[in-house]
Amino acid sequence: MKRIFQNPVALGVIVIAALFILLNTIVIVPETKQGVVVQLGEPKRIVNRYQAGEAFGETGAGLIAKIPFFEQIVWIDKRIRDVEMEQQQVLSTDQLRLQVDAFARFRITDPLRMYIAAGSEERVSEELRPILGSALRNELGKRPFAALLSPERGQVMDNIQAGLNRVARQYGAEIVDVRIKRADLPDGTPLDSAYQRMRTARDQEARTIRAQGAKQAQIIRAEADASAARTYAESFGKDPDFYDFYRAMKSYETTFQGGGPDDPQSSFVLSPDNEYLRQFRGK
Repeated sequence: MKRIFQNPVALGVIVIAALFILLNTIVIVPETKQGVVVQLGEPKRIVNRYQAGEAFGETGAGLIAKIPFFEQIVWIDKRIRDVEMEQQQVLSTDQLRLQVDAFARFRITDPLRMYIAAGSEERVSEELRPILGSALRNELGKRPFAALLSPERGQVMDNIQAGLNRVARQYGAEIVDVRIKRADLPDGTPLDSAYQRMRTARDQEARTIRAQGAKQAQIIRAEADASAARTYAESFGKDPDFYDFYRAMKSYETTFQGGGPDDPQSSFVLSPDNEYLRQFRGK
């Protein structure tokens, strides 16, 4: 031992070897990572596993020890990751072909299952991407295009998320959210014909509403005229002479009142004792 301390080269080799072993024994666990400790290809334990609602700084992050050279740590992100779906063509129930862009967001909640089933987070994304497209086509194929522009869209997203979650659990993942970024009709003739069908449907709806409004207006007007006639009949029935005078005045107004430029006044030649002018003679 004394010779080793007296030999600088040997001492340096020992120090370097000790540092190398120490560096392979002590590992820093980040806050944003969870790890699967693998010994000779077999998973042994989980470090800093994701816990729902855990506070930052109160996790299992920090320094840990492992058996050097025999144990390795496979790091898995605890943060939310995205799955970008390629543009899909979907046929709605009203026979409209839609170009849909969507994405899903997921988090690894069971790192051991993820390591055994997929091996890496990238593999999980690759497995979820076609399933997301299939779930999107199936769900949107049950609804018309207008459903994407209404509050029903939220229910569509919930259904897709629930279906995708059943598959994600097989890989130790949890689907946090599913969203449609864009849903458009294809360019060209299909788009123009779809716009024309939508315009025709809206015009037909507007005509129906106007017809219903005109019908209601006629009913209201007829009821008002009937009510007015009853009121006049009740009032004039109490004084027939006044009723006769009122009707004569209304007739004179219609007959003798001049019109506009396009409705010139007419001339009448009547004898003073004409029955039509009896109200001018007084009693």
